[in-house]
Amino acid sequence: MIQQRVMEKLEILADAAKYDVSCSSGQSNRKNKDKGIGDSKGYGICHAFTEDGRCVSLLKILLTNYCIFDCGYCVSRKSNDVKRAAFTVDEVVELTINFYRRNYIEGLFLSSGIFDSADFTMERLIKIAKKLRTEKNFNGYIHLKAIPGSSDDLIREAGLYADRLSLNIEMPTETSLKLLAPEKKHADVIRPMEFLREEILGYKEEKKLIKNSPLFAPAGQSTQMVIGATKENDHEILGMANYFYEKMNLKRVYYSGYVPISNDDNRLPTIGTAVPIIRENRLYQADWLIRYYGFNVNEIVGTEYPNLDLDIDPKLGWALRNLHVFPIDINTADLELIKRVPGIGFLSASKIVAARKFKMILPEHLKKMGVAYTRAKFFLTFTKSFTTQKDLMGSQIKYQILSQQNSKYKADFSNQLSLFQ
Repeated sequence: MIQQRVMEKLEILADAAKYDVSCSSGQSNRKNKDKGIGDSKGYGICHAFTEDGRCVSLLKILLTNYCIFDCGYCVSRKSNDVKRAAFTVDEVVELTINFYRRNYIEGLFLSSGIFDSADFTMERLIKIAKKLRTEKNFNGYIHLKAIPGSSDDLIREAGLYADRLSLNIEMPTETSLKLLAPEKKHADVIRPMEFLREEILGYKEEKKLIKNSPLFAPAGQSTQMVIGATKENDHEILGMANYFYEKMNLKRVYYSGYVPISNDDNRLPTIGTAVPIIRENRLYQADWLIRYYGFNVNEIVGTEYPNLDLDIDPKLGWALRNLHVFPIDINTADLELIKRVPGIGFLSASKIVAARKFKMILPEHLKKMGVAYTRAKFFLTFTKSFTTQKDLMGSQIKYQILSQQNSKYKADFSNQLSLFQ
């Protein structure tokens, strides 16, 4: 039975952890009454996706929201007037096992404010992971936040018990970090990232030679940037993300839209100016294009267009700026070019290349493959005699696509309303 004191801590520290967007929250507050079945008051239960596409539930909490730093963007900063709490090592271990046995979760996502020192905090995070693995025989997923400034020995030890480690870069540029977190610097994050990169690669090579060698952070490392608290444009943000992918072998960069915390800090935007969720979405779409579609950052954003278009997705934005490339013949174009067509996804492009070995691809075939043909048709041709719309201007194509989307949303909304009439 979970003690009331621990549940009070859980409510505080799960709420403080929600600002870390490495996984998304999924909570409700439906109490069990009249001896019914179940109780959905799952403080700290969030969802993340594995590499094979499974959605898994994690217990997402802070070890403590006490912190020695005063970062302007952070709800746990020392000058912020919030209720404070701290778990003991045993409390986190028992919570994790208790929730796992009840089938609430499949793993643990554990971060922390920094109390006393980086090493002091990191030691306690490691003790939790180590106790779960060695004493409780817990084989579920564990994601630990590595604390910048921790010793190499502690970060190495953390990698032996955690599936993934992450070090948050916090702000996209050093200038912004100095403005909002003057006690921090990017070098304190970059150096342990480099150390982790080498350790991960080293253990992978060792595993090839010695099968029973230990796993080391098998799910890699990730980071997070706060966007919108300062004035960086999307070109700067994606440029920093690309640096991490190329130089640090990061698995993911997460983009956390600034959420107003209080109105007593003149370093920050005016209260109420939260970053629109669509900007986060566009950054994730652009990030996906860089990682899986072969796009260069400077193709998506640049000096002439430093910010992503919020009206359309970045792939469509690139296509409209490069109409000289289109239309492409779907039956002869190479895979990399087909992947750049708006409305054609990564898997659909592979299906097209495989299928055209056996027959000529026509529009009806694309629709069956899951291609958004109403979008893709502006950029494709099929045979010399097939009518194309290549003479349309970019503004006309954008208008038609947006009109189609609006019509679809209206139709979907009307259909939903009709269910209740």
